Amino acid sequence: MRIAIFSDIHGNRPALDAVLTDIGRQRFDAVYCLGDLVGYAPFPNEVTERIRREGFPTVMGNYDDGVGFDREECGCAYREPEDERRGDKSLVWTRAHVTAENKAFLRALRSQIRFEAEGKRVLLVHGSPRKMNEYLFEDRATSSFQRLAAAFDADRIVSVHTHHPYTQLVHNVLFLNVGSLGKPNDGDCRACYAILEPAAAEPVHFFRVEYDIQTVTDAIRHSELPHEFADDLEHGGAQANVQ
Repeated sequence: MRIAIFSDIHGNRPALDAVLTDIGRQRFDAVYCLGDLVGYAPFPNEVTERIRREGFPTVMGNYDDGVGFDREECGCAYREPEDERRGDKSLVWTRAHVTAENKAFLRALRSQIRFEAEGKRVLLVHGSPRKMNEYLFEDRATSSFQRLAAAFDADRIVSVHTHHPYTQLVHNVLFLNVGSLGKPNDGDCRACYAILEPAAAEPVHFFRVEYDIQTVTDAIRHSELPHEFADDLEHGGAQANVQ
């Protein structure tokens, strides 16, 4: 069984279009989205409407929650005051531009998705099984991964939110972070998604997809969004401190 999983589109319509074209060229048994459809780039409605049309099972991300419910903060972690200022400006802009219909869709997204495939129990979340906006970084203490592995009755735990793709095997539980489709933060500016084959000897493959970055960076620079978000996309987020 081959399952395509992507997430953290963050209003980047050209990246989403390119990844869905790539997915369409391959043969998958299922496709899942793990949230954060909106924020940071100027196509939140177009991205949300594409996900709605495609009908992909989708988990709610912290930014979807922040915009869908018109919250004062998005559940993001910012390391510097300037990053927080730009992040707050992004949230205000996005809340103002997303339509009521699309906000209703964001509010209705699921907190998690569970299923069994090839004898493996798969759990899909945004941040962690415990909390939507918890960051499961790859360098987290092994004991923390062990506690999660013991507590959540899954053989494959798939999350995102950090914008850094990785895999971690702990006590026969595979932790998979599929990275970010629309706002990578690992120095690679291409869109990222993952393929999960739950029972295969090598169950995870990461794919990187070239896309028309200039269309989205030009749109950011012609909008009221902070222009630094365009710089981040051009450099794969190497200088970015936001998720």
